[in-house]
Amino acid sequence: MRLKMRWALAPLCVMALAACGEGGAGKADGTGAAAPSNRTLTATLKDDRAFGTLERVLENAALGDVLAGTGPYTVFAPSDAAFAASAGDLGDEAMKAQGAAVLRAHIVPGALTRADILAAIAREGSGDVQMRTMANSLLTFSQEGETVIVAGDNGARARLTGSETVASNGVVQPVDALLVRPAAAAAN
Repeated sequence: MRLKMRWALAPLCVMALAACGEGGAGKADGTGAAAPSNRTLTATLKDDRAFGTLERVLENAALGDVLAGTGPYTVFAPSDAAFAASAGDLGDEAMKAQGAAVLRAHIVPGALTRADILAAIAREGSGDVQMRTMANSLLTFSQEGETVIVAGDNGARARLTGSETVASNGVVQPVDALLVRPAAAAAN
């Protein structure tokens, strides 16, 4: 059992070690440099128009305080279009529990920049790296050409898109799709 635990935790350790390599904060530019930021993840998501649905779901699910806290966390943030294509209106009060479950499946502990994720993938011989979410599901990271792909353990796949934002308590990584199906998230 102990040997199995070590192997199960190895990818998590790789990701955690990779996260230690980047100490910057702010919005990453094309060179990988980061501008300083003192804004929390909640404030960052609230101010970005691309994440209006995510911000409403975050508020409705009462997870705003978590992402305004100490952290660090990485939020794989689906765009409004990703929510519209997959989930409907998870910001509605009737969908509170389902919205919270979907959000937890998009949040991992630690501050992971794309450079950290790419470095972890490069160090891992198989090319895939896994990390556990707040929903206790696994996200698998891989690279296809220059694109970082993240897949949920239910087969949902998304690409990291746009510019990451490094906040005071973590990182926002925009993704182009949900990483869990809402019905599956509600069952967790």
